Amino acid sequence: MSLINPGFGLVIWMTLAFGVLLFVLAKFAWPMILTSLKEREDSIEEALLAAEKAREAMEELKLGNEELIKEAQDERDSIIKEARELRDSMINDAKVKAQASADAIVENARESIENEKKGALVEIKNTIATFSIDIAEKILREELKDKKTQTAYAEKLLKETSLN
Repeated sequence: MSLINPGFGLVIWMTLAFGVLLFVLAKFAWPMILTSLKEREDSIEEALLAAEKAREAMEELKLGNEELIKEAQDERDSIIKEARELRDSMINDAKVKAQASADAIVENARESIENEKKGALVEIKNTIATFSIDIAEKILREELKDKKTQTAYAEKLLKETSLN
């Protein structure tokens, strides 16, 4: 039963051994253990601060990326809008040029038709004049076959023509 009820001397020696052990540990082991724990605590705190800074940096990068994406989308939209406006402008210019070209071709055709019409009318007039002269000449030859008729006709024409 000595384990259940230890003797007075055993308690003193155990207390003295515990005190020596506590003194040795306090003198040599505890400072190194506490220093190691402090270093570990500091490194954990630094790691937490670094993680917080990294999280904040990631958040800033995320916001920056979102802004860049938005700017890129806006720029893309503006480029597409400018391209559409340029395309519409080019189409309108082409339509205007085509219409002007068509109008010029039509106008040239009208002028050509008008010139050909005038030329044809002049040619018809010349042909009619030639035929008229030929017919008149044939009629006059037939009517003025003799000399007496020719002289009478010439005198009649002289009388009708008044000299101013």
